[in-house]
Amino acid sequence: MSKSIFCIANNRLIAERIVERLEEAGFSLSSISVLYPEPGGTRDIGHEKSSKAPEGAVAGAATGGITGGVIGLLAGVGALAIPGLGAFIAAGPIMAALSGAAAGAAAGGLLGGLIGLGIPEIEAKHYETKLRLGNYLVSVHADSPEDVDRVKAIYKEAGAEDIGTSREVAVPAGH
Repeated sequence: MSKSIFCIANNRLIAERIVERLEEAGFSLSSISVLYPEPGGTRDIGHEKSSKAPEGAVAGAATGGITGGVIGLLAGVGALAIPGLGAFIAAGPIMAALSGAAAGAAAGGLLGGLIGLGIPEIEAKHYETKLRLGNYLVSVHADSPEDVDRVKAIYKEAGAEDIGTSREVAVPAGH
């Protein structure tokens, strides 16, 4: 059964360390997601999406000049305006899942998008609070219980907090 393993990184260094270690452990960049508030992100934008790495690093410049390094190499880097919260940078599969919430779901916003990813509501509320405070949400897809355990170990070793798992929810094609 496919699962997503989520965690909170309280700064960019921890988030990048996690992404690097996941890649070193054999997880593809296309299965890793990162979501974080755009510093100074009060622009009135709907959804700006870039394509896959290595263009992701360049896309970072288009979304505020802050996405680079390892996070900039993730697939689908772009900026989202989350109703009531402001601008966020999303990279990886979470970009597709949340872009619908950002583009049209004034009711629901980030919380609705996280719940739509299969995160239980109480955890989604906690993650939303952490994101409002400037933390990073990191997620990776895992197919086996062994992979889930490896991801959790990587998260813990890198200094992540609030580690959780959820059964994956399919994102409709074209989103």
